Amino acid sequence: MSRAILRLLLPCVSLCAALAAGDAQARTMSARIERVITPVAKLDRVSVQLTWPAGAPHGRLRLRAGTLDAPELGYRFRDIDWRCDLQRDGQGGWRCEGELRGGGGAPMLLALAFDALRTEAALGRGNARIELHRNAATPEATRLDLTRVPLAWTQALLRQAWPQARITGGRLEGQLTITAAGAGPLRIAGPLQLTAAALDTEDGRIAAQDLGAGIELAAAFGDEDRVRIDGGLRGGELLFGTSYVSLQQRPVGLQIEAARHLQQGWRLPRLHWRDGDILSATGSAALSAETELRDLDLRLRSADLGALADAYLSGWLGVAGLAGLQLDGSARAQLRMSDGVLREAGIDLADANIDDPGGRFSFAGLRGDVRYSAQQPVSSELRWRSGALYGLAFAGGQLPFASGGGELRLRQPVVLPMLGGRARFEHLQVRPPSPEQRLDIRFGLQLEALDVARLAQALDWPAFTGTLSGRIPQAQYRDDRLTFDGGLSMQLFGGDVSVSSLAMDRPFGVAPTLSADIVIDDLDLESVTGVFGFGSITGKLDGRVKGLRLVNWQPTAFDAAFQTDRTRGVRQRISQRAVQDLSSVGDASFAGSLQSQLIGLFDDFGYSRIGIACTLVDEVCTMGGLGPAPASGSAATGFTIVRGSGLPRLTVVGYNRRVDWPILVERLAAVGSGEVTPVVE
Repeated sequence: MSRAILRLLLPCVSLCAALAAGDAQARTMSARIERVITPVAKLDRVSVQLTWPAGAPHGRLRLRAGTLDAPELGYRFRDIDWRCDLQRDGQGGWRCEGELRGGGGAPMLLALAFDALRTEAALGRGNARIELHRNAATPEATRLDLTRVPLAWTQALLRQAWPQARITGGRLEGQLTITAAGAGPLRIAGPLQLTAAALDTEDGRIAAQDLGAGIELAAAFGDEDRVRIDGGLRGGELLFGTSYVSLQQRPVGLQIEAARHLQQGWRLPRLHWRDGDILSATGSAALSAETELRDLDLRLRSADLGALADAYLSGWLGVAGLAGLQLDGSARAQLRMSDGVLREAGIDLADANIDDPGGRFSFAGLRGDVRYSAQQPVSSELRWRSGALYGLAFAGGQLPFASGGGELRLRQPVVLPMLGGRARFEHLQVRPPSPEQRLDIRFGLQLEALDVARLAQALDWPAFTGTLSGRIPQAQYRDDRLTFDGGLSMQLFGGDVSVSSLAMDRPFGVAPTLSADIVIDDLDLESVTGVFGFGSITGKLDGRVKGLRLVNWQPTAFDAAFQTDRTRGVRQRISQRAVQDLSSVGDASFAGSLQSQLIGLFDDFGYSRIGIACTLVDEVCTMGGLGPAPASGSAATGFTIVRGSGLPRLTVVGYNRRVDWPILVERLAAVGSGEVTPVVE
């Protein structure tokens, strides 16, 4: 509002001054002007009234306008009303100072002084002030001095270049020269200082907070808009989509050149950003009319990856579920994008280290490069000195890559020695996101004879023994979901465990969810119960877990059932401790008065079958067993867990079919830790 009004009021005040000078006896003079046009803007429906009592040292001036429109600056106001006392200044000039109102906003104080050679004006509110200086020798140029001006006063001008942006705070100081010569473009140039600047966009994708800057501005607005910014930032926070930048109080060198024809998107032929050793970036870019990134050619360098992660990568890492990721070393990178599609990308690492504080993975001594190309074929290779996956250490290795046709892939299968066996990546293909598709990663994996004992130790599991093998011919990560074809098989406790229908949602995000089906066959019960501290049971165990669902690695749903499998030559005995533990977990009791009275006299018992089942839904486990319990007394509605054999003939019956899952987990933990004390009924 300020600059346009100062420029547009001058012809009207000059008219009033001329009238007053021409007729000193006039009491009241008025004029109506349909339109006042300047190189900057225009006033419509203008009325001027000057009341000057005879002999008075000054007159009372009132200027009103229906609309003020400065399209190149983006300003438009209605109902302009300025009242001031018009008087001579003693040097042949005129002065007028008074309250200015317009558009329903808060009033401002406008002071105007002019003569044949100069024009001076000041517009202010509180301690914010804009001063205008204009010399008759150079009428096309106007100088503006800005003092503690709220950045929000420039909202209309910003909207011209960036319609989606909204200023929410900050102050502006500096000195600008505005040049409007004939039919040429409107030019604005000069130094500016920003303090505590803040803005955001309507969709919330771009924002800035507490931003400081010292820049030299050069801009021209017309059919071809051009802007050049040269200077630097002083601290603050920036958000671009998922990219969060924290400058704290660091000075950052900044150079930007931008151009736009009519209302088309902005072209940025020069971009330069220098944040010490943390990040330097040089290149060019182009935006669509909707400010979406269309083209990009960028070269980046960081000599301090640790500081880079905190200052620039925290947003990306948080979305990927890698918040707090620790980086070290240095890197160079290149990006080239056109028409919204990634054409080339590459990163070179020098003695870099990556460590996930959650213990999921780590790499030490990363070096080499990774190259991607959407067109011409390129090759690259990434190497590392050592690494670990969920605490499982593996030796150094390398990944040989090839790229072309929009795909990054392994040049050949890669074998990694691990846990006394081998992990073999048979293939890997990565397709980055584009307007037509999302990120797509596919790979094939084969595990050969991994030592389960070492795996259990690394993951703090019970002391399992056996080997883990399996082949996943195809796994795919897309739309934040990881799915697997094929399955995994483990040889545990003398039997087999098979995993199929394996999938994971949000594997790197918040609350990852895993689903699978599991089948076990002929596990040696004596080994199983020994590992879990569950008394002693001999025999073979079969079972299945259908529809297993883990959310944040905690079970939320499954349908599980386990039963013993009679095998020739294998004794089936259950110890008194195991009977008590089963009873404790399954809310069970002994059936038969004679057996319950004599159980304390025996160390173990023969059984014909053992079975227990649980269907978990909404934190409630619906229990089951071998079938309905013998119809006798309170156990008539129960289910059989242990069916005895021989003498004494022991039967264990569950009587509560619905068990709270957290309570059941507590009981299992108590049994495994030996906190359950056997009680003979």
